[in-house]
Amino acid sequence: MKQVAIIGGGLGGLIAAIRLAQHGVPVMLFEKKNYPFHRVCGEYVSNETLPFLRQSGLFPDKLDVPFISRFQISAVNGRSSILPLDLGGFGISRFTFDHFLAQKAREAGVRVLENCEVQHVSREKNRFLIETSAEKHTADVVIGSFGKRSRLDVQFNRKFTHKRSPYVGVKYHIKTDHPNDLIALHNFNGGYLGISNIEAGQTNLCYLVHRSRLKEFGSIPALEKGVLFRNPLIRTIYSNATFLFGKPEVINEVSFASKEPVCNHMLMVGDSAGMITPLCGNGMAIAIHSAKLASDLILKQLSENRSGEWLEKTYTEAWHATFASRLRFGRLVQHYLFGSSFSSNLAVHLAVYVRQIAMQMIRQSHGKPF
Repeated sequence: MKQVAIIGGGLGGLIAAIRLAQHGVPVMLFEKKNYPFHRVCGEYVSNETLPFLRQSGLFPDKLDVPFISRFQISAVNGRSSILPLDLGGFGISRFTFDHFLAQKAREAGVRVLENCEVQHVSREKNRFLIETSAEKHTADVVIGSFGKRSRLDVQFNRKFTHKRSPYVGVKYHIKTDHPNDLIALHNFNGGYLGISNIEAGQTNLCYLVHRSRLKEFGSIPALEKGVLFRNPLIRTIYSNATFLFGKPEVINEVSFASKEPVCNHMLMVGDSAGMITPLCGNGMAIAIHSAKLASDLILKQLSENRSGEWLEKTYTEAWHATFASRLRFGRLVQHYLFGSSFSSNLAVHLAVYVRQIAMQMIRQSHGKPF
């Protein structure tokens, strides 16, 4: 039985680890932080994941998570429209969901190494050498689940690291009177803000903004007052909310550039393989689905004694067939319809007057149940 190493303990890494361990595969998972902790994320999961999560015993049934069935979009001037979400989704924080899955991983027999950052990965004679600050490990198969951007991406000289990304992500948890069944996307000049409820009566507020806007105003509070509040719906949210963080969670260099699903013979899952734009709201679902794809193919490789070359080729083909068009669509929509007064007004106009186009855009951003 081959040793599998998973670098990164987000949704993709944890789901893959659990599935492999449930089938008797020895798995070690490296996470540079200690659970539980917050991540900058929209914290909305498409219902396409529900059949898999429930069948695998990985849906958090004991938590009262809100199920979301409506979508609101607003222009910079506050004009808005509400549309139904055919498939819908549910809200859950990464703080809670990742911690829940980490516990499931330990129960399944995964060796979870917390506070353990991988500093270097090399490969020789079909074996991987994984180095942390404390020790070295070897593995036959490696899954990369280290998120949007990491030192390993730079080490592997991945193309998307050659160009700086102009986006900054900011996240809060708040207490406010927001409908349980509604996810909203509010535009402002230079970005957009998403809001939806999560577990325990809390609400996730997360926005993406161009770095130049933050540089112009000098601080996040000044940016919010000077730019975000020009959308009256955003201003109302802030004025009626109790903010639960002492300061927001912030991430820089958020890149939506194309990435390769296999890098240095490692299978990439989640954001490591490609990040969908937040306005399409399905990064968590893609992480879960890509982890299922990777773990299923590793199990098939083991049971049928397939080669490493077969695994890499088959996963690349499966990943592109499943996700590539969704990521392209997300980049296209973000480029043309969001972030400026003219484009956001156009997006809302389409949602109000040409609802068939708006509904088709929503369907294109969601996958099929798996």
